[in-house]
Amino acid sequence: MAYSTVVENFLRYVKIDTQSSEETSDKVPSTDKQRTLAKMLQQELTALGASDVRYDDAHSYVYAVIPSNIEGQNDVPAVGFIAHMDTSPAVSGAQVNPRIIENYDGNDIVLNQEQNIVTYVSEFPMLKDCKGKRLIVTDGNTLLGGDDKAGVAEIMAMAAYLLAHPEIKHGKVCIGFTPDEEVGNGVEYFDIKGFGADYAYTVDGGMLGDLSYECFHAAGAVLTVTGKSVHPGYAKNIMKNAVKLAYEFHAALPDECPENTEGYEGFYHVDSMKGTVEQAVAEYIIRDHDKTKFEERKAIFLGTAERLNQKYGGGTFQVKMTDSYCNMRERIEKRMQIVDNVVEAMEQAGVEPQISAIRGGTDGARLSFDGLLCPNIGTGSEGHHGRNEFACVEDMEKIVEILLNLITITTKKSHL
Repeated sequence: MAYSTVVENFLRYVKIDTQSSEETSDKVPSTDKQRTLAKMLQQELTALGASDVRYDDAHSYVYAVIPSNIEGQNDVPAVGFIAHMDTSPAVSGAQVNPRIIENYDGNDIVLNQEQNIVTYVSEFPMLKDCKGKRLIVTDGNTLLGGDDKAGVAEIMAMAAYLLAHPEIKHGKVCIGFTPDEEVGNGVEYFDIKGFGADYAYTVDGGMLGDLSYECFHAAGAVLTVTGKSVHPGYAKNIMKNAVKLAYEFHAALPDECPENTEGYEGFYHVDSMKGTVEQAVAEYIIRDHDKTKFEERKAIFLGTAERLNQKYGGGTFQVKMTDSYCNMRERIEKRMQIVDNVVEAMEQAGVEPQISAIRGGTDGARLSFDGLLCPNIGTGSEGHHGRNEFACVEDMEKIVEILLNLITITTKKSHL
C-alpha cells in the first residue's frame, strides 16, 4: 500500500522556513515565520474534510479532529497524533533545496561537491538500512527539516487516507501541530482539554521502527562568572579572568559529555559560552534517564560552583538552574497497552520495533506529566539538526501505514 501524498506533503513543507529561535524563546512562537506553515496546515486540514479545525492565532498551534465513524460506540478511546512544525536553530532552514536519490546504493553521499560536504556512512550507519530505497537529502547548504516536518507530513497523509476511506472504522482521532519544540516551548500553551484525546503519540525523529516511551530528565543551567579586569601589564595577584575561570569550572565537571556517552548514560553539555575578563556566561544542559542520578548531577554542578567560590571568593560563580522536563516513563509504564498497540501496529506492517530511550526530549515528555500520555514514534528520518539530514521515502510511507494500523488496532481492542 503506497501513501504517495506523504512525499508530496514533505517536499512542500520543507520549502517553508520554520526555524525557531533561542534568542526570542520568551514568546511562543519564537519566530513569526512558523505561522506560515501553521496556516497552510489549517487550510489543508479544512480542505481534506477534517472537523473542528482551528488555528490558535496567539501561539500558532493547529488542532483538528477526524470524528468517530462508529455509531453508538462510546468506549473507543480518542487517539491523538502530534508533530512539531519548527526546525532547529542550529542550522539554517531557509531556502531548503531537497533532492531525491533513487535506488540509493549504500555508499557515501556527496551533497555539495564545491564545499566538500559529504554524508559518510561511517558517521551515519543507519544509511545501510536504506540501501535500494529512495532518499531525500539536502544540497548541503541547509538542514532538511525531517525533524519534524516528516512527522507533520505523515500525520497529514494518515488524515487524508482516513478521510478518503470511511470504510475504515475508527474512534475519534485528534491531530495537533505545535511550534517551538526545538527551543523547549512546544507545549507551553498546548490546549490538552480542547485537543480532546485520551492519549496521544508524538511522531518525531528517528528511523523506521523507533519507538520510545522514556526520555531524559532534563535541566538547564546558566553559569555566570564574575572576574576582575586590570591592565594586563600589572595584573599579577589582582586580575581574575572570568573566561579562564569558566574554563576551570568546565574542566572540574566529570568528563561525561554528549560525544562521550550513549544509551542510558547521562551528560553535562556546555551549549554556549561567551565572555570577557570581567564576566563570562556559559549555558549548560544536564541530562540523565535515572531520577536519582539526575539529582546527583545537578548537585555536582552546584557543588562545583560552591567549591570554586571558596577558592576565588563568594559570588564569583553563580548558577541559575531550571528543570525542563521529566522522564515520561514514570507515567506511561502504568498504562503500557498504548505502547503494546504500537508494537503490534509495526509488526502488522512488517516492521521490527526498536524500543529505545530517547536521548533527548519530545513534546510528549511534558504532555505525559500534564496528563496526556504520549509515547513517541519515529519518522523515517535521521541526521537531524545538520546539513547531513536525510529521510527515506519508503520508510515514511511505512510509518503512515503504522499510524493507520494503530488506529484500527485501538478500535478493535476496545470492542473486546
